[in-house]
Amino acid sequence: MRQGILVGGNFIIDHVKIIDTYPEQEKLVNILAEYSSNGGSAYNLLKGLCKLGVRFPLEAVGLLGDDERGCQIIEECSSLRIDTQQLRQTDAAATSYTDVMSVHSTGKRTFFHQRGANALLDKAHFNFTTSRARIFHLGYLLLLDQLDLADHNGVTGAAHVLKAASEAGFLTSADIVSENSDRFASIVPPALPYIDYLFVNEFEAGMLTGIATTTAGAINVSGCFQAASRIIEMGVRQWVILHFPEGVVAVSASGEQLFQPGLRVPADRIAGAVGAGDAFAAGVLMGLHDETPLQDCLLLGVSAAASSLFKATCSDGILPAADCLQLAREFGYREQPVAV
Repeated sequence: MRQGILVGGNFIIDHVKIIDTYPEQEKLVNILAEYSSNGGSAYNLLKGLCKLGVRFPLEAVGLLGDDERGCQIIEECSSLRIDTQQLRQTDAAATSYTDVMSVHSTGKRTFFHQRGANALLDKAHFNFTTSRARIFHLGYLLLLDQLDLADHNGVTGAAHVLKAASEAGFLTSADIVSENSDRFASIVPPALPYIDYLFVNEFEAGMLTGIATTTAGAINVSGCFQAASRIIEMGVRQWVILHFPEGVVAVSASGEQLFQPGLRVPADRIAGAVGAGDAFAAGVLMGLHDETPLQDCLLLGVSAAASSLFKATCSDGILPAADCLQLAREFGYREQPVAV
C-alpha cells in the first residue's frame, strides 16, 4: 500500500523584512523586523505538513547549492524526519533565496527572487522508482526554468515529470507561481492532463483562462467558479482548487462545486501573509492523503492558512491540525464575497 507524500520543486531561503509601507522608487521606508526562514512550494509544503503533525512519510526532491544555505535546508529537513535522498547539491549555482518585503499594516508581500539552483532542477533529478509515496506534489510551475522548457512537441519538462509520476502510480498535485507575464498559456497547459489536483489563486486562474476572477479589486466568486471549470476543461483530472483571502472554490471533473470561506482572523493576530497559500495546500493534501472528503480538506486548508498568519515567516505559525480546526470554531468565518 502506498503511503506518504513526495514533494519536489522550489527550495528557497526567505529573508523576510517587515516594513512600514511599500515605497515608491528612490524613497525610503523603515524595516521594523526581519527574519530568515524556509521558502518555496516544496520546502514550505513539507515543513507545513510536519507542523500539522502528519503521521505518514515525507520525501523531498530538489536541487540546492553546495553552500551554507543548502546545508541549512538539508539539516532542517533531516531534523524534521523528511527523507532527503533526492535533495541534491550542486556547485553550478547557489541555493535559491528570496528577499520578501511584507507591509506591516496589510500583510501584502513583494518578492525579490534569486532563482539559483532551482533553475537547474531537471527531469533527470526525479526518481519515482525508489518511492512508495501516495501523492507527488510539484511546485511551482513558472519558477523552475528547466522544467518550464518545452521540447519540439511543446511538452514541458514539468509535464514529463508529472506524467512519469502518474505512470509510477502516484496521485499528482501541482501549484503555480503568481508571475505577471504572458507565459501561462504556453507553459502551464501541457502539464494539466497529468495533474489530479491543481492549486491556483485568483490571479493565476485569471491569467491562465482569461476569465475575470475579480471585479473592481474584489473577488468575483462566480468568475472563480467559471475559471476553475475552464481549467478542468483544459485537462486537470480530478479537482481544481482556487483559493483567495476570503476563501476557496473547488470544481471537480465530474462537475461538483464546493465553497469554503476563510477564517475571520483578528487583525492584531496577523504578523504576515507570506506562505499562507502553501500552508493551505499542506492542509488540503494532508486530508487528501488520508482520504478525507474534500470539503473537510478545504476546511483544514483555510484553518492551516489562518494559523500561518500568526508569524511573519512562511510556516512557523502553523499549528497542529486539531488546533487549526479549533481556530475555525474560535474565529468564525469571513463573509462570502458577492458573486458578480
